[in-house]
Amino acid sequence: MVAALTLYLAVWFLILSASTLLFALRRSPAPLPLPASLPRINILIAARNEEAAIGRCLHHIRQLHYPPELIEILVGDDASSDRTRALAERAMQNYAGTFRCVPITDTMGTALGKANVLAHLARLATTEYFFITDADIAVPASWLTGLLAHTQPGVGTVTGLTLVEGPRLFDQLQGLDWLLSLGLVQVVSDFGRPVTAMGNNMLITRTAYEATGGYERLPFSVTEDYELFQAVLRQGFSFRNVFRPEVLAISLPMPSVSGLLHQRRRWLCGVEGLPWWLQAGLLVYSGFYPVLLMLAMVVGPVPALLVLGAKMLLQGVLVALCFRRVGRRAPLRLLPLFEFYTLGLTVGLVLFRLLPIRFEWKGRRYK
Repeated sequence: MVAALTLYLAVWFLILSASTLLFALRRSPAPLPLPASLPRINILIAARNEEAAIGRCLHHIRQLHYPPELIEILVGDDASSDRTRALAERAMQNYAGTFRCVPITDTMGTALGKANVLAHLARLATTEYFFITDADIAVPASWLTGLLAHTQPGVGTVTGLTLVEGPRLFDQLQGLDWLLSLGLVQVVSDFGRPVTAMGNNMLITRTAYEATGGYERLPFSVTEDYELFQAVLRQGFSFRNVFRPEVLAISLPMPSVSGLLHQRRRWLCGVEGLPWWLQAGLLVYSGFYPVLLMLAMVVGPVPALLVLGAKMLLQGVLVALCFRRVGRRAPLRLLPLFEFYTLGLTVGLVLFRLLPIRFEWKGRRYK
């Protein structure tokens, strides 16, 4: 038993150590120079009952460092029962670019939910570049140019970074969780291994999107961004994941533990579609706490605490690197509490996945 536990922990620390070292040594690809004549672009936003967030989102859209006459913004109002559409239109009054808030009332092909909204908006879009974000996201002023600088022939998608921010301790723990996870995703992506794209901070070319047949032709998935990303790869396009401050968007946090569990349960649907080797790696990585408990029972609490301390130390190095790369100060003081957060979230998701419970997202229930 001791040998098996030791072997597992050795593999676990090898994975985290290698990831930390690779992230520390990585050099971000230099952005390509933008053309003298900037292209026209579309910004696509799906919104459902977002009256509390849509104004903030569009305020930041208006601050983009890009000629507004080259921007066409399409917001899809997905059968909202609140004032989403009215507030969106108010926020964009006297905008120098093109803005439309489109009511989405019917279903296009196989698309449902957010995928259906984006299918409609993509049909209405008139440019070669689709920038996709969410109503609860505040994009940086350099967002458009930051993502465009990584486009080149053959690249279908360019994905930026998203960080959760909020005043509460719970919000800050979510932010730490997000950026740490994205750092690990970046390590895998740097090896040319596709993991995912984030539908709240993403560029996709019209050519790549139309090559897939669009959302109306894709199988329905609650992780519509992952489904589209995989379809683009199957069409022979490559991808870019950009871990740089100029493409760092800020997301509103989930307000409650229940909401966080429903969000992560939705993400698990995408995880279940990852390649087997990546699922195996995630399974090994997530098994740390059960193994730590067994170690405490077999060997004693002191060795288990020493192992936990080593994990926190090494993980703290990776956290510091991730936050430094995007120009933020790492909340290292949260690392002890982050262990409880991670343990609670892991246990909650396991129960959520095993029990026959439907999860809810944007007012709709899914299996």
